[in-house]
Amino acid sequence: MEFFLSLARGFTSTDAIWMWAILAAQIVSIAIIVERVVALFVNRKINQKDLSKTIAEDIRSGNLDKALRRSMQLSAKEPLGAVASAGIQAAIDLGGKEEIQLKMDELLLEETSRVEKRIGFLAMFANVATLIGLLGTITGLIHSFAGISNANPVEKAAILSKGISLAMNTTAYGLLVAVPALIMYAVLQNRATRLTDDLNKAALNLFIQLGFHYEPVSDKKQKA
Repeated sequence: MEFFLSLARGFTSTDAIWMWAILAAQIVSIAIIVERVVALFVNRKINQKDLSKTIAEDIRSGNLDKALRRSMQLSAKEPLGAVASAGIQAAIDLGGKEEIQLKMDELLLEETSRVEKRIGFLAMFANVATLIGLLGTITGLIHSFAGISNANPVEKAAILSKGISLAMNTTAYGLLVAVPALIMYAVLQNRATRLTDDLNKAALNLFIQLGFHYEPVSDKKQKA
């Protein structure tokens, strides 16, 4: 309890600006963590590979129109739907395997960017909070040593110990903000990687099915 009371006193000290700066970094970090946890753990599931099996069955049966309709319905809730729709539409339009792959890769890149957005800021804010804490401690120590230069020798030790205690609050608070931010950065980054891998495997499965059951444009033109 004394530790938190000491931190609270740091917000009223002469160097309180550093404490408020760290608090701003903490608020932004918490907002990012909450938003990303909801986006990656609540709204997303690692099930894209399972969802691709039904679409792959339609492709194997040669019913691309049905596969396209199913993918478009799926796109309202699942990222695989948009990726599959792009690839299947390219196959229907006789674009060729390269166009199918490019269309699917384009949406895969967009989805990867969407999954990983703002996660990197957590590491940045953790470093910023730590550095601000060190800066606040250094400036606090400078003020403390400057303040005792004209003080009574009997009071110097008390003034110096109090000044150092307040100065160290910024470092402690900076670390208190940085450690959870770094932990959540690792957790969210791992979750984003797993979601991305799941989607890539599902998309690759569909591309393989389209490749096996797709005739090049040149061959279709010859038959026509």
